Amino acid sequence: MGKISSLILSGVLVCVLAWAIFPRQSGGVPLASVGAPLLGGEPDTVEENVAYGPGPLKLDVYRPEDAGTGIRPAVLLIHGGGFTGFDKSTMKAMGAFLAKSGFVAFAVDYRLLHGSENRWPAQLDDVQRAVRWVRANSGTYGVDPERIGAFGHSAGAQLAALLGMEDTRDNSDAALSKYSSKVEAVVDASGPADFTTAHKPDDIAFLTNFFGVDYAKHPEVWQDASPAFHVAKSNAPFLILHGTRDEVIPLAQSQELYEKLKAAGAQVSLIKVDDVHTFQSVGNRRRLASEAIGFFNQQLVIAH
Repeated sequence: MGKISSLILSGVLVCVLAWAIFPRQSGGVPLASVGAPLLGGEPDTVEENVAYGPGPLKLDVYRPEDAGTGIRPAVLLIHGGGFTGFDKSTMKAMGAFLAKSGFVAFAVDYRLLHGSENRWPAQLDDVQRAVRWVRANSGTYGVDPERIGAFGHSAGAQLAALLGMEDTRDNSDAALSKYSSKVEAVVDASGPADFTTAHKPDDIAFLTNFFGVDYAKHPEVWQDASPAFHVAKSNAPFLILHGTRDEVIPLAQSQELYEKLKAAGAQVSLIKVDDVHTFQSVGNRRRLASEAIGFFNQQLVIAH
């Protein structure tokens, strides 16, 4: 991590998959940390640090003012940070915007990698548990359990993508075993799609530790974590957004996922934005929010 930090501080821009894995130590602003007023103001109701599992597994709930009337679609918000940093607070503005737009939003924390602790697939298990928890508690929060979407940025987008593709990996919790972890719509913002394309030494070293196995000996583990290897016609509808000047996660990652989803007959759209990894332009952040809301309205409101 020291080498990555020094590269950032010296201004050297390296367009390799390592940037998809390591969090930005300085100079990078989480996508959804843009001020809430930009995206529509503070939410009417926020319930923070609700436990959805043991230990650090907590989420924040953003609800509309009239949340007590009827049932609404829900969106799970998954933060980025290279699987090692940031938390659910970076999704505050997006949660507020979704609540103002009539959705119930759940911004989740998940286990982060610390040395050899919390290796993959702990992160996938956590967000899949979060979806099942939302379904199990849908009555409490006025959520339609059949209308749940996922929004993720960067590492969070990889997790969101798998929520739209895969069924529950760890179904050992009897209390949640009858609930599906698959979502009905996915917004993937700047996410990695194929870990097997890592070739630089730093990429390989980090991923080998993250997955706990060497690629040469166990390529199936690296493939299993890559959304590009889970493409099927039955996948949830996808909206993929990616900056054309992204030097953190190459645009080619989203392009690959888009082409494979399209070839499989899945519903997918790719929007290329003239911006960097974190969508620093105010106009582009507004567009991101607008496109996400339009997509979720189409898939979770109009289509039902």
